Amino acid sequence: MIEFDIDVKEIQETIDRTSDAATEKIDWTKAWSKKYPILATYQNEVETQVYMTELSRLLADLEKKYGYNRLDAFLVLKDILASVWKQRKNLPDGF
Repeated sequence: MIEFDIDVKEIQETIDRTSDAATEKIDWTKAWSKKYPILATYQNEVETQVYMTELSRLLADLEKKYGYNRLDAFLVLKDILASVWKQRKNLPDGF
């Protein structure tokens, strides 16, 4: 358990040291696709415009309803999506 705590602390320290300018230069899809190969291929399979349209609508709603700027609305929506994932990840497929 101690090893896990050290890894989390090191990750947090790396995040804290990383500038916004550096993160803008990273191709996050490419970086994460090494661990999750679906990220390298889904663009050829999924009608992404459908999802982009709906996500854009949700972002605009957060901005309007709560007065969030674009970045804050994105971060809130991303966090909500992560919460949905946590709730669903251990459910059987199809739920």
